[in-house]
Amino acid sequence: MSWKALTLKNITYIASAAAILGVFLFLFIEIVDELREKELVRFDERVINYVQAFISPRLTEFMQVITFLGSVNWLAFAVIIAAVLLFIFKKRSLALFMVISSGVGALFNILLKWIFKRERPDIRPLIEEQGFSFPSGHSMGSFIFYGSLAYMIVHLAKKRRWKTAWVLLLGFFIVSIGLSRIYLGVHFPSDVIAGFAAGGVWLTIMILGFRYYEFRKNL
Repeated sequence: MSWKALTLKNITYIASAAAILGVFLFLFIEIVDELREKELVRFDERVINYVQAFISPRLTEFMQVITFLGSVNWLAFAVIIAAVLLFIFKKRSLALFMVISSGVGALFNILLKWIFKRERPDIRPLIEEQGFSFPSGHSMGSFIFYGSLAYMIVHLAKKRRWKTAWVLLLGFFIVSIGLSRIYLGVHFPSDVIAGFAAGGVWLTIMILGFRYYEFRKNL
């Protein structure tokens, strides 16, 4: 790397990304510590009881639709479609960014689940799910995929209002998917938060890698 080519803008960007990475990593580590000390039980139970107090047939149907938007099948399909479109519009580096971030992120989630082996909650589950609970794959996968989309829109869009609108909409999707997992009784709230944190760590690393690639390419 040619350090002379670094501008104040680039340095500020790297510093901000490093700070965000640190926050996500700190949050995940804190949750893991609390999990090992079994101090999350009260928090998880209170949040689950509060969220499930709103259970109704219509809301359950809506939450099942929302949770599908964070499922492996949907995200895999969406990643393929997004990558194909990016290749068609000659945005090959962004297409690879999308595929690698979501694909490797999914493998990372499987590894984390295998390491922690936390069983799913048994407090009024509304649907059946298999596998371990921590961290939430839906939450982590949606954070990575929809976060990647938000980053690409910010990277490509010219009008600030469109950037803001799409980032807010995709952020709403991410939060809603995490909430749906708690509502449906298949994840503890701490699973969801940890999924967001782990997804944030991986996505930030991927964005930094992509920015480094772009920087090197433009030297």
